[in-house]
Amino acid sequence: MDIEGDTLRDIVVSVVSVGFFIVAMFIVGSQFEAGGITGAGALEMVGVITLFVLVMTGVGFWLANQY
Repeated sequence: MDIEGDTLRDIVVSVVSVGFFIVAMFIVGSQFEAGGITGAGALEMVGVITLFVLVMTGVGFWLANQY
């Protein structure tokens, strides 16, 4: 199975971006004890999700303009 360089780059950039999102969610979630996430923690989660959406939008535009 041959994967072109452009396709491989797209895959790697996407996987790394999603990996950063997962790590960020884990870090935010691990800051709270077994009692659950507080209002501040929920706000941090929303911030991480918003940042992820903005980063993936930027990555999508960047990848689309590479060809």
